[in-house]
Amino acid sequence: MASLAAKILADEQSSATAKRLAGSVLSQATKGHETGSELEDLASRVLNSDKYAEDTKRLAGSVLSQSNKKR
Repeated sequence: MASLAAKILADEQSSATAKRLAGSVLSQATKGHETGSELEDLASRVLNSDKYAEDTKRLAGSVLSQSNKKR
C-alpha cells in the first residue's frame, strides 16, 4: 500500500481525496499510528460511492483497516 500511496502523492492528476487517503496510509506505516475519525469518515464515504477510482478505494480500505476499533 505504501508504494501505491507514494505513486498517488507524486501524480499531479490524483484527486485531493486520493492524496489525503494516501498521506494517511503513509503515516500509518509507522508503528502505533491509527486513523483519526475524520479520515475514517472520508474513507467510508469513498468506499460507499461509485464515483471514486479503484486505487482510491484501495487506499480507503487500508485507512479503515488501521482505524480505532473502539470508535
